[in-house]
Amino acid sequence: MRRQRIPIGLTANRAERIYWGLVEVPRGSSILGVVIPLAGAREPRASLQLLFDLVGDDMAGVNRIILDKARSDVELIPELAGHLIDSGGKRLRPMLTIAAARMCGYDGVDHVQLAASVEFMHTATLLHDDVVDESDLRRGKESARILWGNEASVLVGDFLLGQAFKMMVDVGSLEALRILSNAAAVIAEGEVMQLIASKNTETNEDEYLAIIDAKTAALFAAAAEVGGVLAGRPKTEKAALRSYGKNLGIAFQLLDDVLDYSGDQEQLGKSVGDDFREGKITLPVVLSYRRGSGENRKFWRRVLQDSDVRDGDLEEAIALVRQHGAIDDTVERARHYGSIAHDALAIFPDTNYKAALLDTVAFCIDRAH
Repeated sequence: MRRQRIPIGLTANRAERIYWGLVEVPRGSSILGVVIPLAGAREPRASLQLLFDLVGDDMAGVNRIILDKARSDVELIPELAGHLIDSGGKRLRPMLTIAAARMCGYDGVDHVQLAASVEFMHTATLLHDDVVDESDLRRGKESARILWGNEASVLVGDFLLGQAFKMMVDVGSLEALRILSNAAAVIAEGEVMQLIASKNTETNEDEYLAIIDAKTAALFAAAAEVGGVLAGRPKTEKAALRSYGKNLGIAFQLLDDVLDYSGDQEQLGKSVGDDFREGKITLPVVLSYRRGSGENRKFWRRVLQDSDVRDGDLEEAIALVRQHGAIDDTVERARHYGSIAHDALAIFPDTNYKAALLDTVAFCIDRAH
């Protein structure tokens, strides 16, 4: 009997946390759920524990949909998709959809399908990103493009996007479809904006914030907003959810920028310095370049614009972003956007789901420590 490797959600129990891994099952068989305790698994940060507790059952439903929709008679598709799905992401975006819908009083089941479509959109963008950025690692593992090639990565990403839009149509909410399809277009625009800015040391802070607003924050915003859409909430509440997601996404990306120059590989999910080696212009670089001496700017132009990276250059870059206060100031900007996200939820009654969404803001900021 032939067997295939497919992604499967792993949960210690419904009141604890969700992990992700791979299991082998007979081809063509169906899985309703598998519970496998993971010995030695890292504890999630306390600030996300309430969110994990509240959305655990619904995320199990998301996982079942992912298993189903990642299937294909073309064997490469589930193999490549499963590689990335299993790579250990936090699944924040689909959890935002679930928590937002529940906070707004939604008691149906369509939020699970939309959450799965959000995760497929995110997974597709990761596959495309790694090709554009020529990334060798994704979350500490070899990227799909290294294992299967650029062409396969792009095409499987397209497959996942197609599956995401099919799920949106099945839900039957034109407003949710409009929000998520618009996000897909904005994300693509953000990728092109980043490509144009790549290696351009003259990129200013406003231009960079516009890039991450499109590239990262757009999906966070849409993921949160569609939860309110499903619940039929008024325009003011949907706008509040969108503001929450957008500003959370910006804070999240800014902290990723910081971690590339100050974190560790396990925490970051990729090698420290990957952004530097790929010539990416991020906020710590923008600030350090603007504040540096002529000799400092000459260094940044050599390593980023000219791609002339030598031994010791990463250490020099880290020293420069610290010397010019770029790390601390990027964290402070992230705190600013996190505060906006926090305040956006003030119009909602106090519930466990609201508390979990507020905790998520703290989680994003705490990653810098």
